[in-house]
Amino acid sequence: MARTRQGEVRTKSVKKGNAKTKSRSKAAVRAKSTAKAKGGTASKARPVPKAKKRGRFLRKVFALLAWLCLLAALLGTASRELPEELQSLPYVPAVVSLAPWFALLALLALILSLASRRWFAALLALACLGLQGWRQYPYFAPSMHLDTAAVSAVSGNHADTHDSYARVMTANVYKGRADAKAIVEAVRDQRVEVLALQETTKPFVRALKDAGINDYLPYSQISSSDGKYGNALFSATALDSPADDDVDSSASFMPGGTVSFADGKTPIRFVSVHTTSPKPGYWTKWRTSLDEVAAMRSHKDARYIFMGDFNATTDHTPFRNILGSRFRDAAQSSGSGFVFTWPADRVGIPKFAGIDHIVLDQGITAGQVSTLSIPGSDHAALLATIAVQ
Repeated sequence: MARTRQGEVRTKSVKKGNAKTKSRSKAAVRAKSTAKAKGGTASKARPVPKAKKRGRFLRKVFALLAWLCLLAALLGTASRELPEELQSLPYVPAVVSLAPWFALLALLALILSLASRRWFAALLALACLGLQGWRQYPYFAPSMHLDTAAVSAVSGNHADTHDSYARVMTANVYKGRADAKAIVEAVRDQRVEVLALQETTKPFVRALKDAGINDYLPYSQISSSDGKYGNALFSATALDSPADDDVDSSASFMPGGTVSFADGKTPIRFVSVHTTSPKPGYWTKWRTSLDEVAAMRSHKDARYIFMGDFNATTDHTPFRNILGSRFRDAAQSSGSGFVFTWPADRVGIPKFAGIDHIVLDQGITAGQVSTLSIPGSDHAALLATIAVQ
């Protein structure tokens, strides 16, 4: 009986072992089946469409371009706020003169940021655009207005030198290379009563006289610090107290003369301005020459109108120092929009900088600000109608 029981126990053990072996085999088979299934699924996965790959690549390219445009726009926009010491560092004046155009880079950065889903970059670009719009808004929102009497007064066939209104004009004649006849024709057609010229030469002045400048503007003050190039003032009425250099400038002689309006009751001092150009080796001299004009804010003996080539835009800190709280830029205050005067002689390149200005003292209003191309010059002439109170 004992042997029989032992046999039964052994038989049961063998059966249990076989059962365990079978279950293990089944588990192994299931694992293999599962692995095969997974492997089959992976091998049958669809490849990423080429269109999606191309879209991802383009987004990366757009993102890179967006950040590059944004960086340039931010640096260009920030350059306007630099103190004049930093703005006179090499090539910085050239960058600042392009300040309004950095808004286009900011706009491009915004578009690229949205296309590449770079939301932070888009937010920065939008902020840059808003700041640029706020800065340039005064050019399109006039802070002073000409009355209808002023517009009517300068619309006649001939200039009236007895009233309180006048058309004025300034032009850099590019070392005497400008067409003198075109200058005289502009004076005639625009009924100009006061004309400021920069970079005149003796041959050019003779050409002006030959073209008939004295028929319209018989009074003048022409000054030259080096005997070669000079600046000039021409007037339809007598120039009282003419001077070679009202500014005592290190850049050039800036002649001045007083013109009387309203039958001699209202004298205004005109000055023809030409500061140093910001070129390699002249960065500090450029700033100094603008500071010398800015010192005229302290002259209370007369009311002034400065007209000429300032070699600076309203985005340059040294030029804004000239304005201070006393003077105003005619183009900016009249809401005439951007009035670019340079460069005017580059084929295929439009004028992109407003470096010529008509700067007004208190109690003087300007409007009808515009430019006029002068053959032979690298500057466009700048014109305005003024009303003197």
